[in-house]
Amino acid sequence: MKPVSEREAWIGRALEGLGYELVDLESSRSGLLRVFIDSPRGISVEDCARVSNHLTRAFAVEGIDYERLEVSSPGLDRPLKKLADYERFAGREASVKLKLPREGRRRFEGKLAGVEDGKVVLDVEGKRQVIALSDIDRARLVPDV
Repeated sequence: MKPVSEREAWIGRALEGLGYELVDLESSRSGLLRVFIDSPRGISVEDCARVSNHLTRAFAVEGIDYERLEVSSPGLDRPLKKLADYERFAGREASVKLKLPREGRRRFEGKLAGVEDGKVVLDVEGKRQVIALSDIDRARLVPDV
């Protein structure tokens, strides 16, 4: 799977109108289009079916070509993509992988402390790490056990 950025804004706007947030969008060469959605109240199977039906009709109108559409929740280990995600989930544990090593490592796990001056703040073992969003390869919430 690879990220798909061309359609993200359009799909994001379509989902906002239904009361959902686009968390992630992936596509494969086989024509699979995978859409991850969220909302403040959580995501149910009915939500996924509603979004799938809506997008199927919208894609037909827009002429978007795909073989199979999958709609699901982002899961307990939700990816963090935007600065707003880091603000929303402040206080939660997260795992962050950097593009380039810092202090001899690329992977950091700690408590999200929000956003300051447009940068992600992560408390790792009592030490604040301030990280530019552009330096993050990928980040996910650590599920509560």
